[in-house]
Amino acid sequence: MFLEMKVSCIVADPFTDMPVVILNEENGEKSLPLWVGFEEASAIAMEIKKTPRPRPLTHDLLKNVIIATGYEVSEIEITELRENTFYARLRIKKDGEECLVDSRPSDAIAIALRVGCRIMVEEDVIKASLSVKIGDKDQSAGDILEDIPTEEFGKYKM
Repeated sequence: MFLEMKVSCIVADPFTDMPVVILNEENGEKSLPLWVGFEEASAIAMEIKKTPRPRPLTHDLLKNVIIATGYEVSEIEITELRENTFYARLRIKKDGEECLVDSRPSDAIAIALRVGCRIMVEEDVIKASLSVKIGDKDQSAGDILEDIPTEEFGKYKM
């Protein structure tokens, strides 16, 4: 079963200082932490903040190509967690035909924010994500989320 989620914030992992995009369930209590690269976090943060860009960045370009070819992104889906790697896809449509395009979750989120479509996450991915082991400290994603002070949420600086 898929749940609709929204980007809540971007925080820094207190152990690795890597950016973590936090997705929260639209009308519930479930969260999904996604460790992303600095460039991907920047692309997401720029769109959240509506930072003006003089020229299209990669995600802007992809959005423009999708639209120019007559397609629309109806939603993105984070579908699977396999061997500590998250999988996602863009669901794009044109003239009643649907196409699924494989994507990294961070890229899919950056595009979803640009086109204003839903972010859907398979419920099993959320459950599995809390036991993902991070780094050499044998900590799970759930442990790290608990260790981040509430006042730090949303304070990640690019």
